[in-house]
Amino acid sequence: MPNLSEPPGDYPRRVLVAVTGLSPQIVTETLYALAIAAEGTPFVPTEIHLITTRSGAEKARLALLSDDPGWFHQLCHDYELPPIRFAADTIHVLRDGDGGALEDIRSLDDNRHAADGITELVRAFTADPDCALHVSIAGGRKTMGFFLGYALSLYGRPQDRLSHVLVSEPFESSGGFYYPTPFSRVLELPGGRLVDTANALITLAELPFVSLRHGLPEALLTGHASYNQTVEAARQALAPPELQLDLAARRVRAAGKVFALPPAELALLSVFARRALRGEAPLPAPPKELPDVEWRQRYLIELRWIDGLLGERDDTERALKKGMDGGYFSTHLSKLRKILQRELGPAAAPYLISDGGSRPRRYSLELRPTAVGYGALDNAAS
Repeated sequence: MPNLSEPPGDYPRRVLVAVTGLSPQIVTETLYALAIAAEGTPFVPTEIHLITTRSGAEKARLALLSDDPGWFHQLCHDYELPPIRFAADTIHVLRDGDGGALEDIRSLDDNRHAADGITELVRAFTADPDCALHVSIAGGRKTMGFFLGYALSLYGRPQDRLSHVLVSEPFESSGGFYYPTPFSRVLELPGGRLVDTANALITLAELPFVSLRHGLPEALLTGHASYNQTVEAARQALAPPELQLDLAARRVRAAGKVFALPPAELALLSVFARRALRGEAPLPAPPKELPDVEWRQRYLIELRWIDGLLGERDDTERALKKGMDGGYFSTHLSKLRKILQRELGPAAAPYLISDGGSRPRRYSLELRPTAVGYGALDNAAS
């Protein structure tokens, strides 16, 4: 696996992703800026992926990948670039709700499906640690560029980059210009003006972005999630922590997500949540091998609030008949921590029971009293 301090151009898999509408030259202009005109270490993609509409895909195929004019192949030949995988199957056409190719993005539904398609593609590329991703938002509709840039902000890593290309006048307004040639090539502009493409200048404007990846739960990093779900998860991770416990339904809401907890772990969390709600001091754990009656009492009070335990609660009461010892406490504290981290990812940190960080260990839930609540949770919440 590459070291994250390595330049993106040194990664074994280097992916250029661009959005285009009816201006496929964005691909060749960006490739030229990255691989040929770059300052410092060039970024020569090992593969290129294009996100576009149905008509955009057809124009890109004819202009870039055909035998004639085949501007992508021509650029690679002119500048003796190594093989780059770019073919019809790496041109991704956005789809509508029925799976049909989008001709344009005109409705709210179109926007939603375009956002989901773009987000999933970026998520998949960033799941590969050997891949450095370069995203260009120079082409396509503004909404496409926004979704692509925002998807990189959600999932991007240190080796990933975001950019826009700037083309010098008068070439930027010419539909026949694709890249600065290494030799003289005369191009006729609208109105009859003649220019030499060898004189064109292309500048890569790198756009810094804030990565929100650290705040996303692992389930969103490794599985499929809609654009709205991913944005909401990032938003909740950045919001002030709030915890609500629904003991009757055995569920909690934390970092905006509702999920179930086993009774034993829910009761332990509730012990500390109630103390945080009341502003009470941290607690020492029960002694390692000496049953603690006070700990048994406070734990069973919470457990009895949880409906439907019946025999399960009776078994627990018998197990703790003489009190709760440190082994029981540590076992269920560890299970609680694992569940919270699995459900919330990095956003779990404020909801984990803290041991204070120094000896003697004293445990607490470090939430302000107004951040803790009890009550029924909406069944529709997620």
